[in-house]
Parts: sequence; C-alpha cells; structure tokens
Amino acid sequence: MKLLVTGGAGFIGSAVIRHIIGNTADEVVNVDKLTYAGNLESVAEVSHSGRYAFEHADICDRPEIDRILARHQPDAIMHLAAESHVDRSIDGPADFIETNIVGTYTLLEATRAYMQNLDENRRNRFRFHHISTDEVFGDLPHPGDTPDADQYRFTERTAYRPSSPYSASKASADHLVRAWRRTYGLPTIVTNCSNNYGPYHFPEKLIPLIILNALEEKPLPVYGKGDQIRDWLYVEDHARALYRVVNKGEPGETYNIGGHNEKTNAEVVHTLCDLLAELCPRLGGYKNLITHVPDRPGHDRRYAIDAGKIQRELGWTPEETFETGIRKTVLWYLDNLEWCQRVQDGTYQRERLGAGI
Repeated sequence: MKLLVTGGAGFIGSAVIRHIIGNTADEVVNVDKLTYAGNLESVAEVSHSGRYAFEHADICDRPEIDRILARHQPDAIMHLAAESHVDRSIDGPADFIETNIVGTYTLLEATRAYMQNLDENRRNRFRFHHISTDEVFGDLPHPGDTPDADQYRFTERTAYRPSSPYSASKASADHLVRAWRRTYGLPTIVTNCSNNYGPYHFPEKLIPLIILNALEEKPLPVYGKGDQIRDWLYVEDHARALYRVVNKGEPGETYNIGGHNEKTNAEVVHTLCDLLAELCPRLGGYKNLITHVPDRPGHDRRYAIDAGKIQRELGWTPEETFETGIRKTVLWYLDNLEWCQRVQDGTYQRERLGAGI
C-alpha cells in the first residue's frame, strides 16, 4: 500500500512512519505543517528510503491537500495531525478548533473528492483512519471516590463527555468522521488511544518534562495531589496497533487502544526519579525536587481503556509493560539530550502552561 500519514513529523505520527518503513514493504507520504511539535529529525532514520516522501503542508489548506492526493495517489489515509496538549488548549483554544475540527473537515472533503476519481477496486480498498484520544470520554470514577471504580473502563460504546478545549475539539473531529461515513459512505475507521509515552516526545508532556527538569535539578511539577490516573501506552506499541487497524480494521468500526498500565501521575514521577537515580546518580536522589503545583482547570481524574475489542478482532496486544517501556524511554532521553535542546530552542522552555489565569 501507499499510506498518507498526516502529522507524520509529530510524536505518534513519526513512530507510525518509522514502523511502516522499518517493518513493511509499504510506501509512506508524510504530510506535516511542522509546527513547534513537529520535527523531521523524528523520521530521519527512515527518510532516506525510496518508499518515503515528505510534503510540507497544512491540512486546512484544501488546494494543497487536493494536490498532494492527486500527486501521490494513496491507498489509505492515517490522520494524526492535531494540536494535542491540553494545557495549550486552555491558554489558546483557537488553534485547536482550527486544526482539529476545520482541518479534519477539510481532509474529509478532499478525500471524498479524491475517491470519486478512483476505479471501483481501489475505491473499495481505500480506508480513512482517524486517530483520536480517550480524553473524548471525559473521566471515570476514581478509586478515592468509589470502591467499585476498578470496574469502569472506556469502551467503544462509552458516551462522549469532553472536559477541555482539546478533548472537545477531538470529539468534534470524531463526530465529523462518523458523519461523513454515514452521509457520504466514506470508509472511515476511528481509534481512541490512552496516554502515549516514548522517544521523540516534545518536552511539554509529563514524562519528558520530568526527565529534563530532573537532569537540570529544576523543580518537578506535579498537578494537585498527583492522584490523577492514566493508562500508559508505549508509542511503538501504539504504532503497531494503528498499522494493524488500517490493514485489518472494518470501515465504520471504532477500536480502543490501551496499554493496560494504570498509574497515578505521582507514581509515574516517582518511577522516573528512581530510574534516574539508578542511571544518572545525584546526591540525595531526585524525589526532593518534586513540587506540587495548582491543578489544571477541569483536570480529568482517571482514564482507563478496555482494549478487548482490538485484541479479540484484530489480534493486537501491547508488547511493553510500563516497566520496560519507561526504562527504554529514560534511556532514549539520556542519549538524545541535544535533540531535546534543539526542539525547545525558541519555542518552549518548559514553563507552566494551562494555568487558566
């Protein structure tokens, strides 16, 4: 196949491209606007391949998207381009509405026009795979609130209750994708994933932020009590799942993708401190740098994914435990501190975002 990946210079998109070029015979067209969170170094190890092409474009630019589709003639689209940081959406929601909603609409309409020119065989095989988040579901009961909290997980039938401008924009995009399936017959598939972590993650997110702050002996900020629970998914496991879905998934279906690793934010930070104390010792360790800061407005308390459907129907399960994945992640950042510095220069210095002031 030839796969067009939007947002392929971003964290998850680049992992998808590295997986495809490194493990399959498929071709990839990477379409990315190269915002602050997009960096072509993330795909440098595969960019020399004759099966890889890059297009610098904004998914909101319909003429450019039409041109790219006509030129490259993809067999499927994997739509990952999105503004994705909740804190930034609190400070500036407009970018999230533009990219996540208008951009998805533009891509759907361009795809609909493109498919009309395909022959019947290619049209029947075409797929539009929209990659979303578990944050569209809002939050779940917290163990501190109810003794039966562990019985609750997000399933493919969970109602949407987004809490932030980010999750609301992604929920809107999900609804558009399903509407274009119902109204126009577009062969769409939706996936909703839990919190990703791993290499090439921009340092605004919790895990790389804590690693880099710790190495510079700066405060390690933890929102509120740090009891917010997330299901952590190693990004390369997610990339494998997405490739399985675009190849084997059924149009019209939704698949939840999770890591089976529920951890509180405080547990994650303590684990990082322990690993850094082992791999990069510091007198007194790192836990004395932990600083509790005012919580994010509207902060969801708990996410947890039921990934049973994708396991039963498509045979995917994560390969990494949290323990193996987080060690790989810390080692990668220790080996790639220059990359971290380059991607932050002039854009972000790990300042507090999303305070809601």
